[in-house]
Amino acid sequence: MSAKTLIEIGLVLPAIPDARDACVLRLTELLTAKEGIETAHVKNTIGMGQDQICIHFDPNRISLGEVRALAKRAGADLDQRFGHFLLNSKPMHARQARTAEARAKQIQGVLEAAVSPAGVLRIEFDRRSTDEEAIRIAVAKIGVQTVEKREQKATHGELTEADDRPVAKEHDHEHDGLLGERTELGFAALCGGLLLIGWLLSFADVNPWAPWSLFLAAYFFGGFFTFREAIENIRAGRFEIDFLMLVAAIGAATLGEWFEGALLLFLFSLGHSLEHYAMGRAKRAIEALAELAPQTALVRREGSTQELPVEQLQVGDVVIVKPNERIPADGFVVKGQSSVNQAPITGESVPVDKQAVDNLQEATENADRLDARYRAFAGTINGSGALEIQVTKIASESTLARVVQMVNEAETQKSPTQLFTDKFERYFVPAALTLVVLLLFAWTIIDEPFTKSFYRAMAVLVAASPCALAISTPSAVLSGIARAARGGVLVKGGGPLENLGRLHAIAFDKTGTLTE
Repeated sequence: MSAKTLIEIGLVLPAIPDARDACVLRLTELLTAKEGIETAHVKNTIGMGQDQICIHFDPNRISLGEVRALAKRAGADLDQRFGHFLLNSKPMHARQARTAEARAKQIQGVLEAAVSPAGVLRIEFDRRSTDEEAIRIAVAKIGVQTVEKREQKATHGELTEADDRPVAKEHDHEHDGLLGERTELGFAALCGGLLLIGWLLSFADVNPWAPWSLFLAAYFFGGFFTFREAIENIRAGRFEIDFLMLVAAIGAATLGEWFEGALLLFLFSLGHSLEHYAMGRAKRAIEALAELAPQTALVRREGSTQELPVEQLQVGDVVIVKPNERIPADGFVVKGQSSVNQAPITGESVPVDKQAVDNLQEATENADRLDARYRAFAGTINGSGALEIQVTKIASESTLARVVQMVNEAETQKSPTQLFTDKFERYFVPAALTLVVLLLFAWTIIDEPFTKSFYRAMAVLVAASPCALAISTPSAVLSGIARAARGGVLVKGGGPLENLGRLHAIAFDKTGTLTE
């Protein structure tokens, strides 16, 4: 008869970004290959936020102690070989993210890379082939600029605080110019305004050069950023929708249809701008979640109290939390009694009563197994009583930090529809360009002048430009995430959002928390 044991992933693979990480799969494969172990899989502990490895084994062939020792040894081997990068950058468009992702995968030693339009980069690398600093330098060369703030770097084994240095300037067009981060939106608005005025003048008794000059100016403002991104994509060896839209606009101009070409560029640039706006709102909502925990804590050390940044808190420190203050770190209550609003972390609508532990030494040794009435989480709000809490996790490993990290990691996971549109675009753009080139030579087969074949090819090119496909899926996903974030709901990327649309019923318990 088989037995099973649960081991927290964080104990064998410290600080991995997510339970879906490739190293978790490697760990389960290593364990399953051991004689006596039947299977190993990931199990999520509902409500605790701690993913675990569930190992099924034959107790007659291998002991429980050997199973645990094997898991820790395998995890240590994986820690030494594989590392992870989790960086925050400025928000980018979906096509920029795909280009950056493709170029990141080409970096020597990088095993897997994922880039979210929200500005989250996840890179897994082999320590035998490269190191973190070399990847930082390589990431700078692909044109991704990190945000100028502290950010967590997740590697197998530790969490550290990154420095504030910028990485590159290539993709900073949302933040340069006179309008700052609204530069592209301003350019799109100018394109639309010039397009409208030129269209109205075309019906008036004015010099034909007047509307033409306005359409030409609309081409400049509407195609400026599209041209820059098309160049970046070509440098990365990719033909994206940006390039097709640009060629289509040029084709419309060659046919004398300046209005149609400018309209294409206006719609495309407007879609880019709105996509960036939606992504920025979603990113700010997640950043607001990270700011739930206070920046400083009142710490009792060596008989005196002092105020320190939460980053300097150490395991074993005792922090003093006054009434109506936010709790600065995860831990357990050693003195005092109060009720704590845990809604920001657990979603519980009713404050939870907290009291001091009975045995301090026993609580210190078994902090993760304590009852809920003793435990406290960073970011939760203390009630009317003062509390003294012993810290059990540093700031970068608190429950709140793990939630933020999980959300950032999940942003890099694409929904099935996003994956489909990405794959479709990858084949559609070259196919459309190939068809247009073939149509240019139709005059060699059909008895017609070259000008007529050229006109037909350009007409097909303009009609084939899928501006709706280019802006619909990313904009819909990002807008949905942002709208949910404004309502206090964090959606972990396009996949869960798409799954939510297929639900027919959701069950809630009496406290209002979601129940699986």
